[in-house]
Parts: sequence; structure tokens; C-alpha cells
Amino acid sequence: MSLIPDDKKELLKNDFKEKLVDPVKIIMFTQELECRFCSDTRKLVQDLATLNDKLTVEIYDFVADSVKAKEYGINKIPAIAIIGKKDYGVRIYGIPYGYELQTLIEAIVNVSKGKTDLSDKTKSILAEVKSPVHIQVFVTLTCPHCPAAAAVAHKLAIESDMVKADVIDSSEFPDLAMKYNVIGVPKVIINEKIEFVGAFNEDLFAEHVLLGAF
Repeated sequence: MSLIPDDKKELLKNDFKEKLVDPVKIIMFTQELECRFCSDTRKLVQDLATLNDKLTVEIYDFVADSVKAKEYGINKIPAIAIIGKKDYGVRIYGIPYGYELQTLIEAIVNVSKGKTDLSDKTKSILAEVKSPVHIQVFVTLTCPHCPAAAAVAHKLAIESDMVKADVIDSSEFPDLAMKYNVIGVPKVIINEKIEFVGAFNEDLFAEHVLLGAF
């Protein structure tokens, strides 16, 4: 049974037809026996790939394909890496369902375009980032404000080779949520030293990324 309703599939087909530019590879890491949401995540991305011929899916076992996991910097599952003309560092950990399906769709579209609608001001701030920055955005599937924060993080990664962005479902990774004291979402952690809660506007988000680079 598909996780995507038929009416939603039709909307997505039209959306992808209109917006996808270059091919996108959805790379998913799983381990079906020991991962609660891995099977559903696999079905979801495989369903999505049937909606447009520019989308392909590769499924890897987190343990058996550990070399491939290391290549993509994957350290937990379920994990999705969204790859376009290059690897922009766009990652999703946990099943992207509920409100987070929007995060996955927007990431696919932006990776396919290889560019974003970030403002010139935001891009100029990003141009100042000269050292690696790792963004972690903690979300929940029932949070209506989380996709906005997740989308900005992924856009920053697409626009800057220095930035990588992980969107993490805090309920699927409780140990990480505890480590970073995730009480409210979206919660953003930048390079383990800067954090904030809420969906900041893009240029303020970028300012925090710049601070995190120092």
C-alpha cells in the first residue's frame, strides 16, 4: 500500500513535471530488521521515484554497505541523501512524512535546480563562509513550522560548498534529542556551538551560519 494518497500523487506529478530541471538521485540507507521506520521510508522514496523519470532511487544497507555509508557521511538510519549534479550535503534522517514530506519534496526540487530562491543579501552573507559548517535541524512530523526551517537549511547547503545540512526527526533519534536538549522544534544546531529554536528568516539564519564558521 502506498504511503502517498492518489490525489497527492497527481499533484506531485504535476509539480515535478513543472519544476524539476536536472536528474536527482535519492540515496537511502536502511536496515530493515533493526530500524522501526526504515521499511516505510524505503517505500516512500520508491513511490516518489515513480512520479517522474528524472528521479531515481538507490537503496543501501547501512551495515553491509558501510563503505557507501561512509562515503556519504551517513551515521544513522533511516537516512536519505539527495544528490543532483553534485552532492550538496542535503540530508534527511528519519521518515519524511506528515509535515516533513514537504521538506523532502522541496529539497528534491531545489537540488534538481542546483540553485535556490535565497535573496542576494543571504547569498552575500554565505559567500563570507570560508570554513565547513554543519547544520542540524531537529523537527517532528507534526510541527507545521519545521519545514520552513528545514528548507532554509537545505537551501543554504545548496548555495554554499562549505555548508552541509541535516534535518533530523527528533522522535526517531531520542538520544540525539536528549544530547542537544531538544524541547521545542524546530531546533537548529550549527557546528555544535550555536543554537536557536524557531524558523528564523533566511538572512538571520545565514548570519548564524557565518558565526558558526568562526
